[in-house]
Amino acid sequence: MASQSLSSDQKRSIRLISLPFAYAFLLLAVPMSVVVLFSFWTQDFMTVDTTFTLNNYREIWETPIYGALLKRSVMVSGIVTVVTVLSAFPIAYFVSFHVRPERKSLWLFLITIPFWTSYLIRVFLWKVILGFNGVINSGLISLNIIDEPLTFILYNVNAVIITLAHAFAPFAILPIFVALEKIDRSLLEASKDLGENGVMTFFRVTLPLAMPGVVAAVLIVFIPTIGDYVTPELMGGAGGKLIANMIQTQFLALNNAPLGAALALIAMLSVASISLAFVFLNRRYLRGRS
Repeated sequence: MASQSLSSDQKRSIRLISLPFAYAFLLLAVPMSVVVLFSFWTQDFMTVDTTFTLNNYREIWETPIYGALLKRSVMVSGIVTVVTVLSAFPIAYFVSFHVRPERKSLWLFLITIPFWTSYLIRVFLWKVILGFNGVINSGLISLNIIDEPLTFILYNVNAVIITLAHAFAPFAILPIFVALEKIDRSLLEASKDLGENGVMTFFRVTLPLAMPGVVAAVLIVFIPTIGDYVTPELMGGAGGKLIANMIQTQFLALNNAPLGAALALIAMLSVASISLAFVFLNRRYLRGRS
């Protein structure tokens, strides 16, 4: 009976996961396999040569612009991640520890308001704010702080960082808030009873216990920002383009899908390596404190 019951449970489990597995396989594994396959082909305008070759990867290695764009993309994504997480943590901490329980839902509701508008609309709003005659420049000039509009806040890497940090802020706030909510408040009281002040309690108790949320926030922000091409295209100008813009150019403008696929794979592997290294270092940090 037990074996029959176990067998029926196994069949039921297979039936439950078969459809989601097939769905994930069709939407994730198949497109990824096509991209990998394309990266070993070549294309001459409309003609695709399916002969296996490493020419795309060789061209990427020998052309400095690709490496420079990838380094800039990693740098911009890293800065955006640090800025976003550092600015998101105080907000999540305030909502978790200083807002009354019956009002926390309202605060979370307000945090998600940016999701109500299109991502493109938010990018264009930042163009209005940071523009030559935008809100910031007009305000500073009217206050006699500057004599002429600032030119370093738009159509460069700075504008890309500001826009991406704002766009991904809710994605960082929510996982950190969830991690802070799970902390047993009695542990904080015990730390204070043992003579620790508020600052040391935060660094020795609160922050380590909130690290799962911080790690989630870092990954949620870092991974998509390195592949964003809309914001660099609209806000970055000539000096703010990232690797995603080059991939988009290869696929659509230059009609060279194999080279674009190779660039996409290299970018993906770079992101995966950095993310895994970060997770590994975070585990070592937590083990060292336990």
